[in-house]
Amino acid sequence: MMPSDAAGASAGRWSSLERPPLNAEGLRRALVTGGGLWTSLEVVATTGSTNTDLAARAPELPEGAVLVAEEQSAGRGRLDRSWVAPARSGLFFSVLFKPGDAVPQERWGWLTLLAGVATATGLSRAAGVDTALKWPNDLLVSVDGEERKTGGILAERVTGGPSQAEGSGGGVVVGIGLNVSLTEDELPVPAAGSLALAKAAVTDRDPLLRAVLRSLEEWYGNWRAAGGDPAASGLQETYAAGCATLGRHVRAELPGGRTLTGTAEAVDTDGRLVIRTAEGQHEAVGAGDVVHLRSVH
Repeated sequence: MMPSDAAGASAGRWSSLERPPLNAEGLRRALVTGGGLWTSLEVVATTGSTNTDLAARAPELPEGAVLVAEEQSAGRGRLDRSWVAPARSGLFFSVLFKPGDAVPQERWGWLTLLAGVATATGLSRAAGVDTALKWPNDLLVSVDGEERKTGGILAERVTGGPSQAEGSGGGVVVGIGLNVSLTEDELPVPAAGSLALAKAAVTDRDPLLRAVLRSLEEWYGNWRAAGGDPAASGLQETYAAGCATLGRHVRAELPGGRTLTGTAEAVDTDGRLVIRTAEGQHEAVGAGDVVHLRSVH
């Protein structure tokens, strides 16, 4: 992990691409305030994975730690897929939540969906771009009328440290990767997208990161105050409203090699995707890879 709180010696390498480094000090001044959720914010030039690094340090860190990398060499998505992008072309960061006894642990799974709602809300405010959610953890934008993945979320449980009373039950590290300025030539796969390709009004990463973290703080605060209740906090309704998967004909590729095809009808109180099969049966899917097949009219 290479520190990069200043512009760093490698900044010149990307100056021709108009991708300036993040202003770590400015971000800390704006976000790490007394009484707020965020307790620390560190920016590093490059690392393997912000999730891996933050998870390793989670036992001794208080809730609200934020780790941002200008570049990840071993970024991970769901199902151990890689997430690689040019330096300073996106936002790659992880945050540490320790809900403690305020939220029953069986509701902690909602943090993945909460991060999706918060990111979409923050991007709408700061970049003026509509971001849809693909269950459970993808962020979609429209590029020339085509639905493309521009971001993803990965949540991992971590153990708590013995000196952290609130964190003794462990916590959750939530990693968010977002393509911001990638061009068509830089996309890892043709189905990927970026905020720039979606014609976002803002692609400056500093205000985008501030907006997403402030949105995360707001949604997390409401969810935690409601004891993690997704209905009482408004999270379940908001997620459903922004979820592009609902109403679609989908194929769910489930653990163990089983597949399930049908219409995605709802997200239940446990955050599972409820699929209605051709036979009219309903099955709730808690884990798996969902493919959008076609719209159902």
